[in-house]
Amino acid sequence: MNREELKNLLESVKNNEMNIEEALENLEDLPFKDLGFAMIDNHRELRVGYPEVIYCAGKTPEQIKEIVRFMLTKDNNILGTRATEEAYNAVKEICKEAEYNKLGKTITIKKKEQTLTDSYIAIISAGTSDLPVVEEAVETARLLGNRVERITDAGVAGIHRLFSKLDVIRGAKVVIVIAGMEGALASVIGGLVDKPVIAVPTSVGYGANFGGISALLSMLNSCASGVSVVNIDNGFGAAYNASIINKL
Repeated sequence: MNREELKNLLESVKNNEMNIEEALENLEDLPFKDLGFAMIDNHRELRVGYPEVIYCAGKTPEQIKEIVRFMLTKDNNILGTRATEEAYNAVKEICKEAEYNKLGKTITIKKKEQTLTDSYIAIISAGTSDLPVVEEAVETARLLGNRVERITDAGVAGIHRLFSKLDVIRGAKVVIVIAGMEGALASVIGGLVDKPVIAVPTSVGYGANFGGISALLSMLNSCASGVSVVNIDNGFGAAYNASIINKL
C-alpha cells in the first residue's frame, strides 16, 4: 500500500463509501506479515516510496513462492532478484503473468499499470560480458516506473563506440555505468556529463580482477567528480538509487 492508496482508503471511510470494519481488513497486515520464515514489510512503500523486493538467493523455491503468494494479495508490482529458473517455475504455478529474465535472473510480476517517466536513466555497459548486471538494472528500473536507454559494449578499449552515443548519455537525468576489468569506463563518463553517475563494478575479468575488486577500487578512486559506487554486480542497487534520482 502506498500513500495514495492509503489516502483513498481514508477518503472512502470519510465519505461513507466504506465502513470501518472493511477498512480494518485492508490494514490488518500493516506494518508487516509474519510468514514464519519471512516477515513481509507491507509498510515499506509508505515509508520509502517503493515496495519490498525479494532477494531470491539463499531462499528455496517454495519459500519464494509463498512470499509471492502473499504479496499478490496486495496487488503491487513484484520483483525478485538473483532468481533461478527453478524458483521462477515455482512462482509460475501460482501466477501465470510472472516473467523471467534468464540473463538478469529476475522475476517480474506487473499488477499495476505504470506511466513511465519522461526523463530517462541511461544504462551503459563496458562489455557484452557485463550484460547479466545490465539486465538486472534494466528490469529493476523499468518495474520502478522509469524510462531506460541502454548502451552496451562501449568500453574504453574502443572509446569511439562511446562517443557515438554521447547525445543519448548526456540527455539522461542519471547515468548507470557497468564495467568489469579495471572499471575505467565510469571515470571516462564522469568526465563527460553533468549528471549523477552511478558506477557498478562487475566480477568480469581475469585473475587480477579479484572477482570485481580491481574495478571496485578503480571506481572508488575515480578522479571524476560526481561518480558514486555501489557493490560488485549490484545492478539492482544502482537502478534503485537511479530511480530515486530520476523521480526527484
